[in-house]
Amino acid sequence: MNTPQYRGRFAPSPTGPLHFGSLVTALASYLEARSHNGQWLIRIEDLDPLREPPEATGQILASLEAHGLFPDQPVRFQSKQHHAYQAAIAQLLESQRAYRCPCSRKELQASNGRHPHGCRRGGVAVGDRPYAVRFALEDEECLWQDLLLGPQRQTVQAELDDPVILRKEGFFAYQLAVVVDDIDQGITDVVRGSDLLDMTAQQQQIYRAMGRTPPRWLHIPVILNEQGQKLSKQTHAPALDDSSAARNLIKALEALGQQPPSTLADASVDSVLEWGCAYWRRSAIHLTSR
Repeated sequence: MNTPQYRGRFAPSPTGPLHFGSLVTALASYLEARSHNGQWLIRIEDLDPLREPPEATGQILASLEAHGLFPDQPVRFQSKQHHAYQAAIAQLLESQRAYRCPCSRKELQASNGRHPHGCRRGGVAVGDRPYAVRFALEDEECLWQDLLLGPQRQTVQAELDDPVILRKEGFFAYQLAVVVDDIDQGITDVVRGSDLLDMTAQQQQIYRAMGRTPPRWLHIPVILNEQGQKLSKQTHAPALDDSSAARNLIKALEALGQQPPSTLADASVDSVLEWGCAYWRRSAIHLTSR
């Protein structure tokens, strides 16, 4: 049986311009794919228009281009994949692996995470009330192997941990969309920040509920600011200076423990990426945030 070709991806949410932390993740996923002679894709996770400035997607794609990070296929936009997410929800509802839930956050908190309306048992008539759709998890002690962090163990509790896959406002949720797109795009390997580590066991159950094998996972440490906070729009991470792309790439390689030589100091973007592809060592990544 043939082993599927390595297919990785970088999937930013367009809540603002690309910052250094996102560049580190993009570069790690790109170099990991290239080191396996695989394909590398870009997917824009534009699921929540209320949080997405209209200029952000263009800024992100322009920054990636300035840094020489070009995908092997056209960029995918989740805002154009709603039909696929709706079909997946219908499938999960039909197989009783998802359920409609009108419970408010206050109601769930008051009942310690249990659904007071018996949502999981299908005992609630939603009528005209707004409702979310949740994935019905199974109790599990999930064991899996992270390609950087090693053996992982996560406890998943049915009902208490059931993730929303369709929000009451009608927006599709990350936990569903990321799985549907990774399946559709044939993603074999996911490189992402360790801030998403806790979602992995839930996502693996969604993969299995849809009859698919989960990808391999590689979670890298997130980049922190001087206050010890993850670089993000919420912590006011500055946008990348695209005019210093080669220098940014060298700093990203250093953040990934790759020790680029001083001879690259005045090199071009292409030369820095060429060195990165030739000397990439996943095992050199520091296991603590920087």
